[in-house]
Amino acid sequence: LKRQARLRREFIYRRSIEARDAESQRKRDLLRSALKEGKRLPKEIQEEALKLNEELDWSDDGGEGVATAEDNEYLWAGSEDPRVVVTTSRSPSSRLKEFAKELRFLIPNATKINRGNYQNKDLLEACLAKQITDLVIVNETRGVPDTLTISHLPFGPTAVFTLYNVRARHEMEKLGRGSGAKMPQAYPQHAFHGMNTKLGLRVQSILKHLFPVPKDDSRRVVTWYEEDDVISFRHHTYKYVDKVLQVTEHGPAFDMRCKSTFIHGLCCTKFGGVHCTKKRRLMSNGSIDRTCPHPINAVFCPNKIPLC
Repeated sequence: LKRQARLRREFIYRRSIEARDAESQRKRDLLRSALKEGKRLPKEIQEEALKLNEELDWSDDGGEGVATAEDNEYLWAGSEDPRVVVTTSRSPSSRLKEFAKELRFLIPNATKINRGNYQNKDLLEACLAKQITDLVIVNETRGVPDTLTISHLPFGPTAVFTLYNVRARHEMEKLGRGSGAKMPQAYPQHAFHGMNTKLGLRVQSILKHLFPVPKDDSRRVVTWYEEDDVISFRHHTYKYVDKVLQVTEHGPAFDMRCKSTFIHGLCCTKFGGVHCTKKRRLMSNGSIDRTCPHPINAVFCPNKIPLC
């Protein structure tokens, strides 16, 4: 516990240093722009303009893509497969249990555990003791799965999604289990559409790092199609028969909307850093390329727009 508290303090300190440096860089950019255009200095930098001007003499372009604390959250992504735990809320219904079970088979290297009466804090402590990298919790309302929480351990980020139109494999008559197709076990490729803003890329990073790195020739694809801040999830495999593309949907299928993202872990939200996504057009800026050469382009979402 002492080690976890120390690591948490170090992580929060690094974020505070980054915030301070980002503010200093913003002021230097304001000064550089004012000097270049010959405009009056903004009031917020007039008192420290001389100090900022001295810093400009030693600064130059470059430094883009430098690792930050957000990058360090997934520092070992790709070198080690994620270890994911899937669980439910307390006293789950049979449908929620079945949905959690399907998420366990959807995510490679995932393990489903029974929640029992454990609180979130106890659950996180158990996951940290077993070096779990991500915790996925599904909740319900009157037997209908309606909330998906993804928390990266140990320090976050955490994303909370509201679920809509949930269709499990056993509920599909002609697709999924109803078609007789078995659940594929290969590591899936990811097809992302939309989510091109800073917040959208943040959500994209949270989702894709639940899965291990796939092989280049993997024929299993999970699609995250975002439009108007609603992400439609679909799960397919594809193959070529006589040079004709054949696509099979396996399920589960659902739509979700990002309710909020926390910089820190599930039980560390008191430290701040909450990004709410209640307004529209936060996940994408509307400039979306709807064409893609990927073969899964033959799959269509409910609004008949080709997936990417």
